[in-house]
Amino acid sequence: MMLKHRTYAEVKGGDSSRMAEQVNAQQARVAERLAGVKACVAVMSGKGGVGKSLTTAAIAAACAARGLAIGLLDADLVGPSAARMSGVSSTGLEVDESGVDPATSPAGVRVMSMDLLLDDDAPLAWREPESESFVWRGAQERSALREFLSDVRWGDLDLLLVDLPPGTQRLIDLAELLPRLDGLLVITIPSAASQSAVSRSMRLAADRGIRVLGVLENMAGYACADCGEVRSLFPGDAGRRLADQHDTTLLGRIPFDPDAAGHADMGALDQIMDHTVAGAAIDEVVGKLLKAIA
Repeated sequence: MMLKHRTYAEVKGGDSSRMAEQVNAQQARVAERLAGVKACVAVMSGKGGVGKSLTTAAIAAACAARGLAIGLLDADLVGPSAARMSGVSSTGLEVDESGVDPATSPAGVRVMSMDLLLDDDAPLAWREPESESFVWRGAQERSALREFLSDVRWGDLDLLLVDLPPGTQRLIDLAELLPRLDGLLVITIPSAASQSAVSRSMRLAADRGIRVLGVLENMAGYACADCGEVRSLFPGDAGRRLADQHDTTLLGRIPFDPDAAGHADMGALDQIMDHTVAGAAIDEVVGKLLKAIA
């Protein structure tokens, strides 16, 4: 037996909670906040541990280095890291009655992340009945994402990158909240296990009519800190296989680079492009990504 719930538009009679009115007002507000954003691209992996957040933040910095106005929205509410890696702190946020100005990184990227709203090392905790937390958690995370979109003054941007957490639910939420989603960048590592998980995420995107701009294979080898040579790290070639399987483009292969990781840990992403092997690979990916969006 299949159960189907009614949408707000299908509810007959008076809506004493005015929920439909509130939802419509928030959607209109999201559209207003993003009116100056030329393109919005989500970045997902389908699984954790592939270096997605670092890569997304580095791509944002590389785009800014090309003179583009870039925004970075960290949609990983439980494990946020974009602000720290981008080199911004909570003091960078400016809040007033009309909204929130995102923090600006040393690279010039406008950043909004849950870690700008939490005390150092404090976990994210929702206010809900402990016995029913699983019921409310999803709704509250969706509400927080909506507020990041509707309350933040993003201004005029050439590109807004949205760093999604592992899994697929946040992509569904984002696609429903945004006036438009211009595409999806998918990140994998070479292994077969990553290929399987990422492939499922790509199938969901296709089922939802979301355009996949391309696949990026991360940790594709190990960049020797002494000689600069890229050596094998993981077996497999998941990036190429996923691109072929889903009829999309392999945008590039980025090696694991200890120097790049060190810059990210210090919040110095603006230095990655000039000083690391990974930075050079990321810059090539950015060129292809921007052409795919255009």
